[in-house]
Amino acid sequence: MSLFKARDWWSTVLGEKEEFDQGCLCVADVDNSGQDKIIVGSYMGYLRIFNPRPVKPGDGVQAEDLLLEVQLREPVLQVEVGKFVSGTEGLHLAVLHCRRLCVYAVSETLGNVDHGNQYQIKLMYEHHLQRTACNMTYGPFGGVKGRDLICIQSMDGMLMLFEQESYAFGRFLPGFLLPGPLTYSSRTDSFITVSSSRQVESYKYQVLAFATDADGRQETVQQKLSSGKKLVVDWVLNIGEQALDICIVSFNQAVSSVFVLGERSLFCLKDNGQIRFMKKLDYSPSCFIPYCSVKEGTINTLVGNHSKMLYVYQDITLKWATQLPHVPVSVKVANLQGLKGVIVTLSDNGHLQCSYLGTDPSLFQAPRVESKEINYEEFNAEMKELQKIIKEATITQDILPQSEKHRDLIVTAEVSPDLDVESQAIDSEVKAEVVPSVTIKVTIQSKMTAQQPYLAVCIQAPLAVTCDRFTFNDLEPGSSETVVLSVFLKGNFPPSELEGNCVFSCNTPTDFADPSEEDQANVLGFQFLTGSKITLLASKTSQRYRIQSDQLEDLWLITKELTLRLEEHFKKQNCKDFACTFSGSVPLQEYFELIDRHFELRLNAEKFQELLSERAIQFRAIERRLLTRFKDKTPAPLQHLDTLLEGTFREVIALADAAEENQANMFQAFTKLKSATHLVIMLISLWQKLNADQVAIMEATFLPLAEDTQELGWEETVDSAISFLLRTCLSKSSKEQALSLSSQLSMPKDTSRLKKNISLFCDRLAKGGRLSLSTEAATQQATVVPGGCATIPESDLEERAVVPGSTAVFSSHKHTAKQKSSPGLSEDAAEEAEKP
Repeated sequence: MSLFKARDWWSTVLGEKEEFDQGCLCVADVDNSGQDKIIVGSYMGYLRIFNPRPVKPGDGVQAEDLLLEVQLREPVLQVEVGKFVSGTEGLHLAVLHCRRLCVYAVSETLGNVDHGNQYQIKLMYEHHLQRTACNMTYGPFGGVKGRDLICIQSMDGMLMLFEQESYAFGRFLPGFLLPGPLTYSSRTDSFITVSSSRQVESYKYQVLAFATDADGRQETVQQKLSSGKKLVVDWVLNIGEQALDICIVSFNQAVSSVFVLGERSLFCLKDNGQIRFMKKLDYSPSCFIPYCSVKEGTINTLVGNHSKMLYVYQDITLKWATQLPHVPVSVKVANLQGLKGVIVTLSDNGHLQCSYLGTDPSLFQAPRVESKEINYEEFNAEMKELQKIIKEATITQDILPQSEKHRDLIVTAEVSPDLDVESQAIDSEVKAEVVPSVTIKVTIQSKMTAQQPYLAVCIQAPLAVTCDRFTFNDLEPGSSETVVLSVFLKGNFPPSELEGNCVFSCNTPTDFADPSEEDQANVLGFQFLTGSKITLLASKTSQRYRIQSDQLEDLWLITKELTLRLEEHFKKQNCKDFACTFSGSVPLQEYFELIDRHFELRLNAEKFQELLSERAIQFRAIERRLLTRFKDKTPAPLQHLDTLLEGTFREVIALADAAEENQANMFQAFTKLKSATHLVIMLISLWQKLNADQVAIMEATFLPLAEDTQELGWEETVDSAISFLLRTCLSKSSKEQALSLSSQLSMPKDTSRLKKNISLFCDRLAKGGRLSLSTEAATQQATVVPGGCATIPESDLEERAVVPGSTAVFSSHKHTAKQKSSPGLSEDAAEEAEKP
């Protein structure tokens, strides 16, 4: 058992399928006996009072621990204990319902038999609320002595104040949208809440009392002329997040503070709204409560979270962390049976636990090992048997994980052996007084989460069913659904067969069907949200994978994820000789098509820019002429200048829309081009077994830009980078190294030079060239051809580009037009490179 688990002192589970929340737990001396009791209310309307008395720590609930259990007529939103009845300073129980506030007196009646004393509640008074309640707080509002007043916050932002048995007044909070936590500070006589604008707001009780009456949203003329004042906030603090709870701390040795638990932070404020300190939380909290610290000047705080953890902070310092068996929605500190500091927690499903912090010593001692003589013959026989098992398993071993045969969905149909007592036939064409029907019960059992389940019942005519389609709510694991239908003869002729089918369909959260009827499934299908489909096939006889799709760019993410998972899998198995390789053909032709598509959109963008510039100049010229006509004192005909202006304006708008659409298409094309580039880099690195530095050089060469612009595009940048590599580390002669590159990058006329350089780049790598930025590697010439790769004359590269290990031929488009000067190899250098 872990040392950091909460020590269970007493626990119980309340009811069945009941729900609880933050205000459903209260710890107080509700019967005025001098001992704390645990009061719990539920949304099902149950009110329970416990007095835990375990014989030893960890005992469950005993019958005598439950003092009172009563079912009220409405859900219980909150329970509080205070001096709520006039004429007495005894404690009473206040129970808040949606439309009612009830105050009860809890009393003990001495028993005369072995059953012991009995507890009962008596209704002292109740208030019927005109608005739906959210939460409440209480205290000596206005500084009254010996009694507590109650303030209820409604769902529409009204504060309703009750002076015990009578209603005092109601005020609407300004700028209200949604209710938040509410508490009362007796030190400043203020109500503190957190608004939906994520601000902590404080309102003085005196300001609320003298403000304009808020029994109605619409102010009347009499209210506007009355002496009431506008409700003004005392102070405001923006915390930047929603709040879960607020607590007021006023211990003797600690400074009076306001604690606010946010969604990701814990705030401690002064009475005037200034921050004393705050603590950023790296988890999602669920509840908290401050309590007295043993160190003077500090405050301890218990904070529960949704990971079933309970943290103890001293101001902002974490002092202890403990594990709970449930997620707490409310936490209290109580003194029970003379034990001080008992932590009481309540979960949303009714798990009530009293625990304490600490550790239990481990009393486990390792048993002594009995020494005995080793029987080597028995060990040898066992070793041979194990080796035989291992050998048999190795023969049938496959790279695919073995999957167990089980059925996640079971559909059963049960046909009643008797005809229905009352026929269920409808719209039958049979000419008979009574058309018989038979009942069929279809049951669906699910062992997984099934979303949007759908059942279809199919039978052949002339038979028919009363209902042939059924839809259900989402099925959880272990749940089942049953439908009942009837089959009857609809057509006026006998059926040819008496069989039917039930087809059940659903969606799974992971989009996978698990598993197939075969022992192993070697195919996986993926579908992106954009609609693209990718198939991953694993060979059953060799450790090879095939990834295929309709588009080249869609293969990148699945290929990358496959390699990462393979590396992670074999790394966990400490397999040092694992390596991924690629022996197929590099898809340069499909890659060149993506380059051409992206370049075509760039050319279109230039055309749209030129047309827009021309139409804008024409538009301004027409405007100037019209302005001149309008300023002329002598009226003159417009000569259809207004029509021309309107037509030019429409052309400008149409061109702007077309340019915007082209820009969006170009961004999409550039994204696809980057995905395909990533894939090509990975395939080349696996093909040539490049190291990390060489892969980094390729990535810097083919992916130099994060964004693609008209001033500096991908094509000219990559062409310049590849040309630099071809004249340095991948050069074949000193003459190529002497070539100089252009210092300016401009958009080329076409992509023929770029595609030629990419093909030459792959060919140089296939002939043994290695990527390096050092000067020594630049002077070396790659003359070694890898095994299995035939030498390819570079004179053939203008016509085709063949990648070793592939049978595919990638054609290079020729252009008769004279090429624009751009970075890359010059024509003379290309001719020189073609010489054997």
